[in-house]
Amino acid sequence: MTSNQNSDVQLFQKQERIYPKKVSGRFRRLKWVAMVIALAIYYLAPFIRWDRGANAPDQAILIDMEKGRAYWFWFEIWPQEVYILTGILVCAAILLFFVTSLFGRVWCGYFCFQTVWTDLFIWVERQVQGDRNKRKRLREGPWTFEKIRKLAITHFLWLLIAWFTAGSFVLYFNDAPTLVAKFLHFDVSPTVLGFIGGLTFMTYLMAGFAREQVCTFMCPYARFQSAMFDKDTLIIGYDQNRGEPRGKHKKGDSWDGRGHCIDCTACVQVCPMGIDIRDGLKMECIACGLCIDACDDIMEKLDLPKGLIRYDTESRMEHSELLSKEKADAKTSSADQAKTCSDGACKGACAPTQDNFDLGVHLLRPRTFLYAFVLTVVIGLMLWALITRATLDLTVLHDRNPLFVKMSNGDIRNGYRLKIQNRSHETQRYELSLEGLDDAQVILNTAGHEGSQELMAAADGVVEYRVFVVSDIKPQEPIEITFVLKDTISGVVDRYETMFVSKRSR
Repeated sequence: MTSNQNSDVQLFQKQERIYPKKVSGRFRRLKWVAMVIALAIYYLAPFIRWDRGANAPDQAILIDMEKGRAYWFWFEIWPQEVYILTGILVCAAILLFFVTSLFGRVWCGYFCFQTVWTDLFIWVERQVQGDRNKRKRLREGPWTFEKIRKLAITHFLWLLIAWFTAGSFVLYFNDAPTLVAKFLHFDVSPTVLGFIGGLTFMTYLMAGFAREQVCTFMCPYARFQSAMFDKDTLIIGYDQNRGEPRGKHKKGDSWDGRGHCIDCTACVQVCPMGIDIRDGLKMECIACGLCIDACDDIMEKLDLPKGLIRYDTESRMEHSELLSKEKADAKTSSADQAKTCSDGACKGACAPTQDNFDLGVHLLRPRTFLYAFVLTVVIGLMLWALITRATLDLTVLHDRNPLFVKMSNGDIRNGYRLKIQNRSHETQRYELSLEGLDDAQVILNTAGHEGSQELMAAADGVVEYRVFVVSDIKPQEPIEITFVLKDTISGVVDRYETMFVSKRSR
């Protein structure tokens, strides 16, 4: 054993809390706009009304767990239509991949739920406790009345926001005005209160404490996002050719032999992920652009061009690097050309090279074509499925035990259970008929329908009927038959093929 066997060995570095500094600029304003729009949609969408008729809910966006329906404006999804939900998720994923291949992680930086609520919580924290240095001193300082007061106000506001967030989420699964009225009258079920309590705690935990750790360790998107990047993807980058070598700068000092980065760490202080973008693109970067605002503000104060940190593509950065080398070579030979230039013979050859590279996202490239093609196909299939979906669906289940019954007069009887889905918002009447078995008798064994072949289904509902098919055929191999259900008003028809069994298989 070594002499330092009792010394503490830290295998993992403790997670340091990040205190993002306040910053202003175009991307910060863009984030405010995105946050206001996203929160407004989230909190107000459950109260939007949508008329679907007298027998359907009038909430535009509603997931009715009791009836097993999902409503989104003019669309209605039943549990049996899981392929529609699958298509929606596939479209969302492909759209995310497509946007990422063009603009990088702009979803993460501006519209992700974790980003939006974390931004809101940080704003509340800043309003109560002050900017970065004040928050840090308050947290690391001794426990005083002022510290307790500010922390109490901060956490109270966090919990209030989390409670409203959880309550709004529950509104998507209930009629919003009705549930709000129940809250005001203290008449809310324990189940609803349980969900709100759990979601309140999770929002409070994720936006108040976990924050950037959710993006780094919990979200899978950060892990595979690089697979969607290429040299023409818009990312946030640091111009090393212009910025290096970095170092402190005093007013009046020459910039010869040094870069424009003065190592002020403003870009690090405003980053909500706590990373240094000057070290290169990292997995943790959410492309929010706040480091650009901070750096541009410093460049403006130094009377230097903006864009030391900027949204750019890798191909453009490589192009800029090549131009910088050409300019450096031109500067090296400038002494030899001075006389020629003074005589006017160079015709501007030693003038600074102008960068005419077109800054923009290149849409026409194989990756974007592939994403666009797949997205178009999936959306087309979804629209086709929604346009051609029927308001009537018939399902027939043959009795398993017994498969058939031989009557006293020698006739063979098979039993079936018919399930009718009426996806319209009106009560419908249907006529039932049978194809494939001549002279067969269809008997409804349901109270109030004996001897009738007219069925009825309530609006937006499922009804089940018990049906017997009786035939005088001789025992033989199973026969294919088809139940035909016809809407007596609209004429919509649905068919279901099954078997008529008349003898036991050996």
